[in-house]
Amino acid sequence: MSERRARLVYNALPLSPSGGGVSTYIRELLRAMPTAVDAALAAAVHPDATTLLADGVDPIVRPESRGLRRALRGLGGFGPADLVHGLDVDLPLVPRAPTVATVHDLAVFDVPEWFPRHRAVGERLLVAQSLRRADAVVAVSAFTAERVRDRFGREATVVHSAPATGMAPATDAAVAAVRDRYGLPARFCLHVGNIEPRKDLSTLASACREVALPLVLTGHPLWGHLPPRGTMSLGHVPGSDLPALYGAATVVGYASRYEGFGLPPVEAVACGAAVVTTPVPAVVEVLGDGVATFHPADVEGLARTLRELVADADGRTELARRGAERLSTLTWSNTAARTSDVYRTVGLSV
Repeated sequence: MSERRARLVYNALPLSPSGGGVSTYIRELLRAMPTAVDAALAAAVHPDATTLLADGVDPIVRPESRGLRRALRGLGGFGPADLVHGLDVDLPLVPRAPTVATVHDLAVFDVPEWFPRHRAVGERLLVAQSLRRADAVVAVSAFTAERVRDRFGREATVVHSAPATGMAPATDAAVAAVRDRYGLPARFCLHVGNIEPRKDLSTLASACREVALPLVLTGHPLWGHLPPRGTMSLGHVPGSDLPALYGAATVVGYASRYEGFGLPPVEAVACGAAVVTTPVPAVVEVLGDGVATFHPADVEGLARTLRELVADADGRTELARRGAERLSTLTWSNTAARTSDVYRTVGLSV
């Protein structure tokens, strides 16, 4: 008689068809896990996310919820499990199995002024209780692991994310089609990510105006923050369009003041783009000299770098080449394998 396979249950409630970096992490990790572990896998998701799950991951469907209500829903747990993994920190209040929590960043602790007050307070409470109870903690960067250690005294295993499936240089035909579909200018700077305070789009927009380079934005406005004046906002775009958008851009700009990992610059580099970014530790940790950097809020410094990159096609190509070299070890199969190693540290045989 064969032994029962361990049952791994994931809190994947943040997974959404229009989600950002956390949603990408959840989707891609759950696609890679069935070949990384010998276990029965199940994931708690909202109805609109069931189609995003890979074969081999059973959906545990829960009613639609957002923000703190979604986090509170996870406190009750999701049924029998031999291990519970909160893919965006949140864990059951009374776990009946070993638990693992993935931390993407501690922005609500480090820069709470950039969030609505009620959101920052609520998330701080929920994150703190999960990290204090988790049997093991995963951090998506060494920077985030350091913040977890400093704030909570917990050691976290660093497991980097990777570019999403399909994030690779687009064909000339795909780039031409995207240019036509969105009415893109001949030359432009592209920013991918939601419109929120920590992305510091005002600095990016000001620098682009100084060098007469149109700024094209994708993503949702959050908490009432509108795009800077003079920018071209595309709103949410399908993930399948991103490689060609990165390919069409003269340069990709990222002025963020705080990141736990920084998936947009990573995916831009994976798609062959030249990226200029603030040297936030998580981004530099992964991309190193594969990106150009400027000091946060330094409009003149960013304008100077943009001017140089726009004028130097060979320089942009070389920058993109160095970035691609830095990404060679970032794959979701590696992420899944290292995650399964964490499961073994809490006594699970998978």
